[in-house]
Amino acid sequence: MSEHVIPGRRGGLIPLGAADALWASLTAGGAVPTASAALTGSPADARAGYILLGGRVVATLQANGGPCGVSEIEVRRAAAELNAVAMDDQDLVRIGPFHGAPQLVRSGNTPLRWRQWISRELLESGYAGRPARGEGGRPYHLAGIDWRRILVEQTHDRTVRTWWLPRAVVRLLDTAQHAETQWLQAGRTREESAAVTEPPSRHGQARAADGRRTADPHCPTVPLRPYNGELKGHLYSALSRKPGISRKVAGWTCAVCRTAPATVLDHCHEHGYVRAPVCHSCNTQERPDHLYSNDIRVADHYTRLFDTHIGDWLCHWHRCPGCRARTTLPLPHLAAWTAYIACRSLRPTHRDPRSSRGRKPCGVLRVSWTGSHNAPRSCLLTVAVDFCPSGEHRLLARLPYREAAERFRIWLAKTAPAVAAEAGPDRLDGLPTRSRPVIADTSSEGLALF
Repeated sequence: MSEHVIPGRRGGLIPLGAADALWASLTAGGAVPTASAALTGSPADARAGYILLGGRVVATLQANGGPCGVSEIEVRRAAAELNAVAMDDQDLVRIGPFHGAPQLVRSGNTPLRWRQWISRELLESGYAGRPARGEGGRPYHLAGIDWRRILVEQTHDRTVRTWWLPRAVVRLLDTAQHAETQWLQAGRTREESAAVTEPPSRHGQARAADGRRTADPHCPTVPLRPYNGELKGHLYSALSRKPGISRKVAGWTCAVCRTAPATVLDHCHEHGYVRAPVCHSCNTQERPDHLYSNDIRVADHYTRLFDTHIGDWLCHWHRCPGCRARTTLPLPHLAAWTAYIACRSLRPTHRDPRSSRGRKPCGVLRVSWTGSHNAPRSCLLTVAVDFCPSGEHRLLARLPYREAAERFRIWLAKTAPAVAAEAGPDRLDGLPTRSRPVIADTSSEGLALF
């Protein structure tokens, strides 16, 4: 993409109105919808000294007392990065509402918390599946992205409404939020340094619209670092209580997608070990779709977990020493794998005139279990089909835990031999002498598997 600067613009700056038009025209053909007032419409605020465009921070500058503007080159770069994003509008992530009322979103130099912002906007407007518009007919946006055009509302039991966005957009907004946080931290660091030794001002120094100096747009923030197993073998219960761990986590990229900034520590709920720092999007994708504490609906996102991105997820799950040593998965994931992979041949199909193959899988898979992984002799997995058009095929199979675990070991060796080679009962050196049980087992024979 050309980085030609509009002639006659001092220092390559263009007014915010011209930048709005440039942003809209450059991103018109992209997969992610954008707003026509990305730099002048709320919540964009030029007085803060910067604007968020996609996942990039663009400084707002004022040269020689003229009007506030932005660098055309930076706008073009932000547009090019956004246009490179591919979006699957069927791969959705729930963004709310969750328990608790949305808090105040932005005040002064506080970074934008986009999830709270969207929740507040939707609750205040009484959103009911319609693409509402802001003042003057302009669409609401965040970081230049018109999120209302791609927001999906789902209703359960005719009472509970939930809001969803495509995963690619969630990762973009997480990246923008992280970039803004780093930008503000870098600015505060420079202000503290300047308070000790204030350098003489230079002619033509960039200033924000309210006269304050802005952060240098060419001064990079601290780059994210890849996760290389620094937290391997740590127990989440101990690590999560250490001071400063949240800031340390925010310094890594997500260990699964390797693109978005990490925000949380994913850990194994059965063995208690930290797996890796991950972004909100990957943490949501990894979470089982529980109907009850021991009942899972095998939804569409398991296609990515067990098919298209299986190598990444197997490596991630086996970052837990307990799962790796036992060559298995946490019980909810093993149950979902059993229904989705091991019982695939048992799932009946029905005629589908809209499909070129003429058949489609019956209903929706559901798997439940009794007992615990700590009592494998009594643990039983039950795979069934819900919403069968003909009302048949309710029960597909019942598998003992040990049989399901053995099938997974055989499948793992064929599907991901590198992961299987690092797993097994002989990899017990790093495990503590006292493990963390989930459910106490009164039968000593039941623990023979482990």
